[in-house]
Amino acid sequence: MAIAQMKKVIIASFRDEAGELLEKLQQAGIMQVLDFQQAVISKDSPELQGSAERPRQIEERLEKLEQAIDFLNGYTEKKAGLTAALAPRAVIDQNHFTKIVSSETTMDRFETCQRLQRKINSLRTEIENLSAQIQHLGPWQKLTTPLEEIDRLQKTTVLAGFLSMKNTVEAEKNLSELAIVERIGRHNNSIACIVACFRENIQEVHKVLRGLEFEAVGFTGLKGAADKLIKEYREKQADAQKELTRAEKEAKKLSEGIIDLQILADYYRNLLSRNKTQLTSPQTEQVVILEGWVKSQDFEKLKEIVGRFSASSISKMPVGKDEDIPVEIDNKPLFRPFEVVTRLYGMPQHIEFDPTALLTPFFAVFFGLCVGDVGYGLVIIAAMAYLIVKMQGDKKLLWVLLICSIFAVGAGIMTGSWFGDAPQQLSEKFGWTFLVKIQQKLMWFDPLKQPMIFFKLSLALGYFQIMTGIVAALIHNIRRKDFVSALCDRITWLVMLNCLVLSFFGGGIGLSNKTCSLLGKAAIAPAVVIVLFSQRQGNWLGRIGMGTYNLFSTVFYLGDVLSYLRLMALGMVGSGMAMTINIMAKTASEVPYVGVIIAIVILIGGHLFNTLMSAIGAFVHTIRLQFVEFFQKFLVGGGQLFEPLNKQYKYVYMNVKK
Repeated sequence: MAIAQMKKVIIASFRDEAGELLEKLQQAGIMQVLDFQQAVISKDSPELQGSAERPRQIEERLEKLEQAIDFLNGYTEKKAGLTAALAPRAVIDQNHFTKIVSSETTMDRFETCQRLQRKINSLRTEIENLSAQIQHLGPWQKLTTPLEEIDRLQKTTVLAGFLSMKNTVEAEKNLSELAIVERIGRHNNSIACIVACFRENIQEVHKVLRGLEFEAVGFTGLKGAADKLIKEYREKQADAQKELTRAEKEAKKLSEGIIDLQILADYYRNLLSRNKTQLTSPQTEQVVILEGWVKSQDFEKLKEIVGRFSASSISKMPVGKDEDIPVEIDNKPLFRPFEVVTRLYGMPQHIEFDPTALLTPFFAVFFGLCVGDVGYGLVIIAAMAYLIVKMQGDKKLLWVLLICSIFAVGAGIMTGSWFGDAPQQLSEKFGWTFLVKIQQKLMWFDPLKQPMIFFKLSLALGYFQIMTGIVAALIHNIRRKDFVSALCDRITWLVMLNCLVLSFFGGGIGLSNKTCSLLGKAAIAPAVVIVLFSQRQGNWLGRIGMGTYNLFSTVFYLGDVLSYLRLMALGMVGSGMAMTINIMAKTASEVPYVGVIIAIVILIGGHLFNTLMSAIGAFVHTIRLQFVEFFQKFLVGGGQLFEPLNKQYKYVYMNVKK
């Protein structure tokens, strides 16, 4: 339940070996390096600024590699199945990674890929252009006049274009004394026409054609008759298509080694990260200054790495008063999966504490009560176990769901829910009475017959978690030696709330009426302290006014506790839905011939759907209780995440040998 302690360090390295040092730091992944805008040394020494250069060559190489990979992806055989979806990246070791990066064959493959990409793009463009020309000339196939001669007549002007059927008839009629209108072919619903007239009549002809929506076309740059040109273009198109097919076959064969280009892309991505870090760090002409943060436990390792370089040195730096210290949470293996919940909320501030260990038992118990079924819990456990084995990447969330599902099994045993009322249904259908006996023997209470037990359990758990939050805040105040806040903001509420609860409900646990009355009166003293001292700034009138408002927030605590009734609601709804599915399946089984098949489909589909919905509801509402009801009692959040320089892999999954 601790936030990792951080040390501020500064490393000075000669430029010649700074790149190699950064590579080792990136490989270790233990130091967050600050750029010149964040570094304190740049503020103290303004002449230490980052370089104005950019690693353009690396950026361009990486961009071209990404383009080449996207190109080859179009020719690779996609792996199908769930396993491929869960583990899409190739697993390789560091030796193989280094071998591929340093191999000349990899660069040859990259250059071949670029050449092929340009060739295929060029051929596709050529084929598209030829297709457009063929389509353009199609309606003019019957025009025997070479196209280049249409504009060469001295006394006559020839216009080529399209008219609708109706407007073609109008043109022939209206231009009968001014021009010759000849129909050449058709294109969709339009007629391809040639309009020829003497040059002195061209203005009048244009006027008529504009009124008839004449769509002119041109043949600039084309030589020869349209039918011959179409034949020539089709031959060129066929040759280009053959060449394209050969090039695509070569690309498909080349795509078998796409992993080499992916490895190279990951290498350049990490190289780019290192270069950007170096260029944005404070520096002089000869020295690069690496200022940053490291976990205290990793300082000796960092010191050992820097010590390998003769022209580099490391020293600790004092932390500034208002400096933002990055935060990293560090938990024992049992609690580590639940860090995903804390990270979803946001990192605590460096002066706070990590709430992961506190929320873990509550989260697991609450999730278990919300699902509350043995069968559903076992299904989720099996699914999570499979995913943990098969899936790549961070598996913390899967472990959270697996652990919580164990508690779901326990909650199901406690409430007697085994796929709803499956034991009763099976006992009635097949006479398996032993299932009911086992269920009844292990069950603590039946929520449908004894809902008040579930009701009280939910409220008790909620109240206990809220008290835990206040106690956590109290301990934090004491550790920071903020005793005034501990007394006025924490102890007062603990005493008053518990006195009020015991005064109202103490009789249920055996307290006498006199004791309950005394506890009620005892709540007055902390209430007075809250009114007078919970607000400790401003004049006394304002302080008392705010203190009175704070005292009124006792009502909000009641609302917080009642919010935990969602545990009972979700648990009972899930079990009720399971029972409904069983009844539906039982009814369907009575249908002649196909009843058994329908019943099996309803059971499998219905319970899987209910399992999914129960798990989603349980996760969402449990996490909501942590964020809204629990964390608000002691956690401010908003801490800056510790982000060390490390290696990132987009395409491969590194098999690190420990």
